[in-house]
Amino acid sequence: MTTRQIVINVPESVLQAENTDADTFAREVCLLAAVKLYELGRLSSGRAAELAGMSRVEFLMNLGRYKVFALEAELQDLEGNHA
Repeated sequence: MTTRQIVINVPESVLQAENTDADTFAREVCLLAAVKLYELGRLSSGRAAELAGMSRVEFLMNLGRYKVFALEAELQDLEGNHA
């Protein structure tokens, strides 16, 4: 799998406010981005898991922490078929 690195600037004050180091913060930002893109329907759960750097099952199990329904896209498909 080919990957690209994306660099974002994070003020030191943000890391201090979060009481974390840059690596931990970067992992959390990737997970948050993956969760939001999944929630918006822009990424499948598999692709979002890839972005988050974890298995699909692990990603789906983490969604509850962010109050995101794990099968939102599948539910919307079902609702659309019955409308």
